Amino acid sequence: MSDYPSVLYVEDDARSARIMRTLLVNSMGLRHVAIFEDSADFITRAEALVPAPDVIFLDIHVTPLNGFEMLALLRQHPSFAHLPIIALTASVMNEEIDQLRTAGFNGCFAKPLDMDHFPEQLELVMNGHVFWNVMG
Repeated sequence: MSDYPSVLYVEDDARSARIMRTLLVNSMGLRHVAIFEDSADFITRAEALVPAPDVIFLDIHVTPLNGFEMLALLRQHPSFAHLPIIALTASVMNEEIDQLRTAGFNGCFAKPLDMDHFPEQLELVMNGHVFWNVMG
């Protein structure tokens, strides 16, 4: 997959962030991976990324803005509104999945990530597929 896509991941859990960085950079060879450890000044920080993200992963339970609040800001922003935005959460109850769909996420990946299938799943997302991998 070389250096495509450019990825932004917002994750406050250091272990989850490390796993994602290892997967994206070491296993998949991506060169443009940004990980924010909180959602403070989220839009300003996202706008400053070079290159701009092609896909955004949001942990749902982050502070000060949670994943739903960050999604709302992204969907209103002309530079990010069209991007695939994927929720990552350990909470995969049917009610939350319904909330994620209704809010406008392009999919959900359950934590812990399925390391073996994640590269193919990311490829599907980048090709416009809505992906709800809720089997932990």
